[in-house]
Amino acid sequence: MIVVGLVALLHLWFMVLEMFLWTSPLGLKAFGQSREQAEQTRVLAANQGLYNGFLAVGLIWGLWLGPAGTHLQLFFLLCVLIAGVFGAVTANPKIFFIQALPAAVGLMLLLL
Repeated sequence: MIVVGLVALLHLWFMVLEMFLWTSPLGLKAFGQSREQAEQTRVLAANQGLYNGFLAVGLIWGLWLGPAGTHLQLFFLLCVLIAGVFGAVTANPKIFFIQALPAAVGLMLLLL
C-alpha cells in the first residue's frame, strides 16, 4: 500500500508540474526546456498533466477501497508502467526509473 501511495503521490506531483508549473523555473529545470519550448508546449503539457492526475486518482481510489480495490490498483499501476516504458522509449530513458520502475515494484508487491 505504501508503494502504491507513493506512485499516486508522484503522479499528483507530475500533474502539478505539467499543469501549473510547466513554464516556471522549477518546471523548466525538471523537464530541461527553454522558456520558449515550454510556452509552445504548454497546452500539451497541461493535457498530459490531467492524465497523470487521473492515474493518481485511480490509485487513490483503489487504496481507499482497501482489499476490494486491489484490482483497481493493479489496473492503474499497469497503466503507469506502460506509460513509463513508452515514455522511456520515445522521450527520455530516465522516465523508466522515475515512472515505470516504481509502478513495477508496486505491481510485484501487490501480486505477492
